[in-house]
Amino acid sequence: MSDTPIQPPAGEKLQKVLARLGIASRREAEQWIKDGRIQVNDKRATLGQRVFAKDSFTVDGRPVKQDPEQGILRRVIIYNKPEGEVCTRHDPEGRPTVFSRLPKLKGGRWVNIGRLDINTTGLLMFTTDGELANRLMHPSYNMDREYAVRVRGEVTEEMIENLKKGVMLEDGMAKFSDVQVAPEGDGLNRWYHCVVMEGRNREVRRLWESQGVVVSRLKRVRFGPVFLTADISLGRWREMTQYETNILSKEVQLEPVALPEITQKQREKVQRQERRLAKPVNTRTARYKKPRA
Repeated sequence: MSDTPIQPPAGEKLQKVLARLGIASRREAEQWIKDGRIQVNDKRATLGQRVFAKDSFTVDGRPVKQDPEQGILRRVIIYNKPEGEVCTRHDPEGRPTVFSRLPKLKGGRWVNIGRLDINTTGLLMFTTDGELANRLMHPSYNMDREYAVRVRGEVTEEMIENLKKGVMLEDGMAKFSDVQVAPEGDGLNRWYHCVVMEGRNREVRRLWESQGVVVSRLKRVRFGPVFLTADISLGRWREMTQYETNILSKEVQLEPVALPEITQKQREKVQRQERRLAKPVNTRTARYKKPRA
């Protein structure tokens, strides 16, 4: 038996580099590699491939610059998504996307932390740090999601117990870790606040529908430690402060990263851009109140 210590593999995984540079989340980058969209040194990349600083690679034929400064940039935006927007960068059907309202970046791109379907409103987060996005979405970090739901139909205590114990959906068992009745609403239209630990496609709607009722309104109000506050109206966004970003980083065991200094001129430019991008949103609203803990 050899006493020679085992050396760790050299280089860094390609999908991790792309996430660190804010090109995509690790999950997205892995899919891009499988789809053949990425080349390293003019050769098709393979899943798990390791790269070095001297390597050159492209995404869809466009060169990606390994800028060390860009690699440690960690900005986070809180966005209040309106109904009717999709969570893709380019929609083949021409529908509006959530990315069209976000501030422009000179380098890198905004990576969405989770998704909401076209009919769901509320809290979405975006970051320039793909590793942060990957960890916040990974089940091992237990980032729960809270939704305000308006349900049409009679809801019994037995239904709520079923939803908390677990229901078999087409993609496996699912459940709410908590369900509370909101004080507003009456008859067959009541608001509920429910919490899920995963981010499966249309999970909240499918859980309620499994009990024979209909979800008429759905809004995400919390993602982990981040709440959607009343000062962010539909279609508007707010960038997290250094303090808030540090808290979010520590939640997923990442070291805090200092935000870049912003001059008064840059701040005014961002504010003008926000006013221009935040077009009026015409959507039906319904009042609800968060129940007491």
